[in-house]
Amino acid sequence: MKLGETYALDGIDRQVLDELQRDSKRSLKEIGQQVGLSAPSVMERVRKLESAGIIRGYHALLDARKVGLDISAFIGVSIVSPTQLRAFEEWVDSVPQVMECHHVTGGHTLLLKVKTQNTEDLEGLISRIRSMDGVASTETMVVLSTRTERVEIALPAGEPAGEPKRRKRNRRKGDNPETRQAS
Repeated sequence: MKLGETYALDGIDRQVLDELQRDSKRSLKEIGQQVGLSAPSVMERVRKLESAGIIRGYHALLDARKVGLDISAFIGVSIVSPTQLRAFEEWVDSVPQVMECHHVTGGHTLLLKVKTQNTEDLEGLISRIRSMDGVASTETMVVLSTRTERVEIALPAGEPAGEPKRRKRNRRKGDNPETRQAS
């Protein structure tokens, strides 16, 4: 697939992806029972979705706080010139505390989502960022609490899978369900 190209998902593909996002450790047989396919058919679809780059991997979802990463923050970074952007992005790729890096519109060039053990580690990370060539400024927002944090992607609506088409009921002449009274 080329950049920006969209893979045509049918309703069953969407169901398979939803099931995998909920729990990718479930057996293909269990997923097949949910979507109305055999395990080999599910495997064939999964392989196609992997080949198309839609499924990029399978991961364990960890609770950051329970593994000692108590601080979450967003850091807006302004880069002086586009020529220095690539070097900064490559540096960010090597920093494990940076969970996400987005090129954004608005007052900053990049928005980083970071997780650190404590405020001292966060302060050290901010100092490292500010010392990088090309960084004009940073703005940090520390997360006080998190109500919602999703990793699952809500798939765009498509054709529902396995839903029978509704047939029109043959009505007698003059039979209008809107004018019928309950007896």
